[in-house]
This record gives sequence, structure tokens and C-alpha cells, in this order.
Amino acid sequence: MSSKRVLAYILLILSIVLLAVLSVMLGTASHDDPSFIIIIKSIRLPRMLAAVILGGALSVSGYLLQVFFGNPIAGPFVLGISNGARLMTALALILLLDRGVHLSSLGLVAASFTGAGIATAAVLMISRRTRRMSVLVLAGVMIGYICSALTDFAITFADDHNIVNLHNWSMGSFSGMNMKGVVISAVLIFTGLIGAVLLKKPIGAYLTGEEYARSVGVNIQLFRFALILVSSLLSATVTAFAGPISFVGVAVPHLMRRLFRTSLPGCMIPACFLGGAAFCLFSDLIARLAFAPTELSISAVTAIFGAPVVIVVLMGRGARYE
Repeated sequence: MSSKRVLAYILLILSIVLLAVLSVMLGTASHDDPSFIIIIKSIRLPRMLAAVILGGALSVSGYLLQVFFGNPIAGPFVLGISNGARLMTALALILLLDRGVHLSSLGLVAASFTGAGIATAAVLMISRRTRRMSVLVLAGVMIGYICSALTDFAITFADDHNIVNLHNWSMGSFSGMNMKGVVISAVLIFTGLIGAVLLKKPIGAYLTGEEYARSVGVNIQLFRFALILVSSLLSATVTAFAGPISFVGVAVPHLMRRLFRTSLPGCMIPACFLGGAAFCLFSDLIARLAFAPTELSISAVTAIFGAPVVIVVLMGRGARYE
């Protein structure tokens, strides 16, 4: 590994450490407040860990989708996958809460995974009919809008005492996370990351070309299924615990490619995780502190910083996919 890449990893890790400390220490509560330690342990620490774990997972998910579609704009939010996960999770919550049944964390992930799978299947059907990046992206955006509209429609008819929590979750937020949720999400995401690392060699061959991948023994159908399965697990876990978070899965992998000057999975998978963690920690700090005590949606902040990156990709490197 070159010294420049080692330096880039060190900078990412130092950024995460600095942002994590700021995330835990900064807020509206005074250090002299007797409940300050309790606030850190029960609210800020779980939220900071969620931003690290879920942000990193979302970025890796985006990288895997970009490999799958051979498309620099592919990502869970842009292709409507996050909104598909959001729709199924909201429906499961509403149907069960109306009957007095509380859905477990694993149940939330299962519902989210189902929605992500349905949205991904729709995108795959469209991708087989066109190779134009603009058409695929537009179709994904439309799928996302449809799922979002159906989610808003379902929330409108939820019981009054469920609407506030569902609305906050549906906008995307790391607030409300507790250590139990952090542990469960960490286990699921660690499982997904192991899957991504195990796919490192097939991804490297696939990036060289489908024919080359076949020539070195890669089972393309099985590889694609595994790639989608791992990506869906990562994005579904994020959506289940934090709601849909926009543009992280598209913007961060592109930024990491520019920073590390490579698309190879051995470098990109850890780089995307670290970059996604730093990006979401920074965005969450802005969301919490910019207009405190009023809190912004995390997706609003990630869109402000992530959408310009997508525009740059569309205007630059992405143009060759047309």
C-alpha cells in the first residue's frame, strides 16, 4: 500500500475520532448540569455510535451497488431502495402498532429488507431494458417518489400517538438510538461487511470485465445475487434504525475514489466505511447544532453536502455512461 493511501486512512480515522468527541461533548446541555453524564451515556454516545456504524454501512452499500450496475450514480437512496425499505417498515409498524403489537429490532430489519428487495427487483427489471445512466437514475428516483408517497399516505392514517414517531423516523435521524439498538445494528452490519470482504476478489475481477470474471472462475449469477444480498442487508439495517438517509451511498464512494485514486475493493470497502462514518458524524453534528434546540433531519444535511457531488459526477465522469 502506498504512503499516500496510508496517510488518507490516517486522516479519515483522525477525522472520525475528532468528530466523535465533538458529537459526544457538544450540545445544549451544560457541563455543570447534574444529568450531563447521563445524557452522554444514554443519548449522545448511542447516537454517535449509530452515526459511525450506519453511516459506514450506507456508504459500503452504495459502493456495492455501483459495482453491480457499473454506474457511478447508483446508491440506495437514488435508486429508490431506501424508500422501498422505508415503505415496508412503516407499513409493518402501522399495522402492528394499531393492534398493540411492538415490532422487534430484527422484525424492523426484516420488513426493511423486504422493501429494499422489492425496490431492487424493480430497478433490476428496468436496468435490463436500458443501459443509459440517465434513464436508470430517473427510474430509481420515480420508484423512490412512489414509495415515499405511499409511506406518507400510510402515516396519514396511522393512530395519532404513532404519527409523531413515525414522521420523525421517516425523515431520517440517528436520534432515539439506544445501546441495544446499536449492538443489534452493529452485529447485522458486521455480518454484511464480512460478506463484502469475502466478495473482494470477485469484485476485483468483475471490475475488469464480465468476460474476464468468467474466465477466472467467477459464477456471475451467484456473484450478482450475493452482491445485491449484502448491499440490501446493509441499507435495510440503516433504514430500519435511522430511516432513509439521502446521498451518502452515492457521494461518499465517489469522494473515496478521488481521495484514494482507485476503485479496487480491497481499498474501497474500508475507505467507504470510514468515509461514510465521518460524513454522517459531521452531518449529524450540523443537524443537531446548527439551529439548536431545533433539530434538522439528517437527510436534509446529507443532501446539502451530497447532492453537489452527484451533480459533479453527472456532469463529468458519469457522462461516459450515456
